[in-house]
This record gives sequence, structure tokens and C-alpha cells, in this order.
Amino acid sequence: MIEDAAQAIGTEYKDGKRVGSSGTIGCFSFFSSKNLGCLRDCGMVVTNDPDLAERMKVLRVPGGGNFRLDTMQAAVLNVKLNYLDQWTNRRQENADRYERLFRQSGLVQKGNVQLPETVYRSSGVKHYHIYNQFVLRAEKRDALMAYLKQKGIGTEIYYPVLFHLQECFRYLNCKEGGFPESERAANETIAIPIYPELTQAQQEEVVEAIVSFYGK
Repeated sequence: MIEDAAQAIGTEYKDGKRVGSSGTIGCFSFFSSKNLGCLRDCGMVVTNDPDLAERMKVLRVPGGGNFRLDTMQAAVLNVKLNYLDQWTNRRQENADRYERLFRQSGLVQKGNVQLPETVYRSSGVKHYHIYNQFVLRAEKRDALMAYLKQKGIGTEIYYPVLFHLQECFRYLNCKEGGFPESERAANETIAIPIYPELTQAQQEEVVEAIVSFYGK
């Protein structure tokens, strides 16, 4: 099993294992926008299988390209790795604050927005969600994005084109409407700022702007 853990470094699930350690191979991205990012495209593959490890060492150099992590990127990551847990804690605090603010606003109760769900262990403790994004499902999503842009608030859609509608999968002959729930989610989801340096005042501004949009 190959685990795509690109956006989830540090996340724990079920037995307390961190993502990337449950499969045969774990894949991580260090692209600059990730929770642990460097200066450009970089990544890491991990495995406990010595044969696979040796094969990947060979493939990263003469296997059709140069996929080695260069010294500069490694130096940046070595420094930033010391702050990863601290940044994760800040993201989690920001997520908890968003949840309180949105529930206090009444938007959740009215059905204007739907908050991301977090799985709980039997003890009631949240799984170790690291919030690479904080994604809402929102009514009138595109109009909301345009309104927030006017307010100087950045948003993003992850991801606007679903797998079955992408050009590379055209050979599967999938049509629009074939996966209605996935398509509905793609048309409703919107990611709002969640980065570690986000302040309480900035979060309040984001929520107030969304409240203002639905109150128009």
C-alpha cells in the first residue's frame, strides 16, 4: 500500500500511528504551501522495506531524472522541522476558534455553511488533524468567494476539477453527473485562511465578512 500523505504530515489516526507509516511506502510533499514546506518542489518517500528503499535510491538519480533533495532545500527543512509541532498546534487552535465563531454566528444552524467534520476517538479526543486547509461547504460558494476577494480575504477551491472529469482520465468515459455527491462537494467547498500566524482578529474579520455576505 502506498500512502499519499502529502498534506497530512503529523496527522495521527486510530492506533496513534502517524500518516505515512501505515503503508508499505509513505509519500510526503514539501512544496512551499504545505505545512512543512521548503523553497520549491520537493518531497520525501519513506519505507521500512530495504529492497524498496534501495530501488528508490536508484530511481531518484538515473531513473529518468534527478529527484534528489538538494542541500539548500534540506537545510531549510532541517530548520523548519523544529517548528512543525508548534505550527500544528496553532492551526488546531485556529480551527477550534473558527468552529466557535461560526456556531456563534448562527450560520451553521441556518445551513449557510457546513463545518469540516473531525473524527473522535472513543475517549472523546480528536484525532490529530493538522488542518492543511480549513474547508467549508457553503451556499452560493462562487458568489461568496467573489465577495471575500473584494474584502481582501483570500480563498481557494481544493479541487475544482474532479478526477473522473480530468483530461488524463477521459479514456474511462466518465460523464458529468456520474459521481453526483463528489460533484456537489466540488461546487460547494471553499478553503479559508488557517495558517499558523493567523490572529484572532483576522479570524473574526473572516467570519464577520461571511456573516455579512449571507445577511445581504
